[in-house]
Amino acid sequence: MTQMEQPEIEIDSVYKSFPNDRQGPAGDDAFLALKDVNMQVGRGELIALLGPSGCGKTTLLKAIDGLVPVTSGQIRVRGTRVEGPGRDRAVVFQDFRLLSWRTVAGNVSLPIEATISSRRERASIVAEYIDLVGLREFAHKYPAELSGGMQQRVGLARALAMNPDILLMDEPFGALDAQTRELLQIELRRIWRVTNKTIVFVTHDVDEALFLAGRIAVFGRSPGRILDEIAVPFSNLENPQELRGDPRWLEYREKMWQLLKADHVLHGEPAA
Repeated sequence: MTQMEQPEIEIDSVYKSFPNDRQGPAGDDAFLALKDVNMQVGRGELIALLGPSGCGKTTLLKAIDGLVPVTSGQIRVRGTRVEGPGRDRAVVFQDFRLLSWRTVAGNVSLPIEATISSRRERASIVAEYIDLVGLREFAHKYPAELSGGMQQRVGLARALAMNPDILLMDEPFGALDAQTRELLQIELRRIWRVTNKTIVFVTHDVDEALFLAGRIAVFGRSPGRILDEIAVPFSNLENPQELRGDPRWLEYREKMWQLLKADHVLHGEPAA
């Protein structure tokens, strides 16, 4: 992103609190999920939000989508303040959320049925994105007939069919076995290059963040805040094996682990 180019996403001094049934030691009756989060995401960038479970990554993702209002601060997409969901953003969740009674094509078609009346046009869009995720031969199969990895590909195709500017991905490969997860990481990198979408990818896996992202925002434990942003020099690599063979991999991996470990110690937990 050049200095003159407007960011795709701007996050300015964002705080998010949720009601809490049990008061804290200071008498605070609200749970602070995000604390003074500041970040910019450039158009066409793939950025990872890395941190432990419960550190606010998913809350921030939902706030970018407009599903969760911020308590204070502001989130803007292409200069416009986010005040609710929009068709310029789409979310891919960890759980596939496919409709069991619809085929692959039927699930991918779902988000565009309300806006595109022409069946022929819808069919063309559906076919394009089913092809993009490599499921042409499975278009008429039902979710129960697919593996977990294939179901997640359907979820990705469904999000892409909306033609959003931004893909928000909430640990989409977290429930998959290691081999399938690695294959889908490679597929996501390919799809990102083809579509040039802006992608915000939530993960707690350091290696996944290193392989996928050009930049990683490392989050500390609750309240969620950014400990550091790390530019990743592995964008030319084609698969995770190449990443692990790069002499810089251990250096960057250790840097992020040290950030996360230091934050654990700060919260009174022993370093692993």
